[in-house]
Amino acid sequence: MKKGAFIEKIEKLKMIHRVLIFAGTVILVAGLFIYFIYMPKTEEIGRLKGQIAGLQQQIDKAKIAAARLPELEKEEARLEAEFRDALRLLPNQKEIPSLLKGLTKLGVDANLEFRLFSPQSERDKGFYAEIPVSMELSGTYHDVAVFFNKVSNMERIVNIHNVTMKPQKANSTTLVTKCEAVTYRFKEGANESTKQEPKKAKHR
Repeated sequence: MKKGAFIEKIEKLKMIHRVLIFAGTVILVAGLFIYFIYMPKTEEIGRLKGQIAGLQQQIDKAKIAAARLPELEKEEARLEAEFRDALRLLPNQKEIPSLLKGLTKLGVDANLEFRLFSPQSERDKGFYAEIPVSMELSGTYHDVAVFFNKVSNMERIVNIHNVTMKPQKANSTTLVTKCEAVTYRFKEGANESTKQEPKKAKHR
């Protein structure tokens, strides 16, 4: 169809038909623009906004962690110092005999008689080992209490467990006390990840 004939045909249309054709053309072009250009760009913008929000959260967390870094470093240094102090309370292998000898001396000083003093096999606890000693003592309740108090005040860690008492004879003030004294030995070269610091325990 020639251009002139097409224009002539358009001119013969009523105004309402011309308006409808124009409106339809505009709507068609707008629809194509929205579907093929606007909507994909909108989705892309939304996706990028989500990524930006996630990155901003990561940045905020990093800023908080960076602000706490000096505090965490101080806390780490404090814990390391406490751990080194705790290690000083654990005798090494060479000190164990003298420590056990000191334990018996405390009992003698408290007027107790040792009926049994038997070191047991070590118990592996990771970076340290427990060294239990089975003891059977003879003496008054006061003497036993004095002995336990002296043990609790020793420089090295020694805990008393599994305490039982009974009169040596009927109506006697002399008691036979059975208990287990547990000291601890630091194991050189033990894995750092197994550190579980032994603590002073209450007598039981």
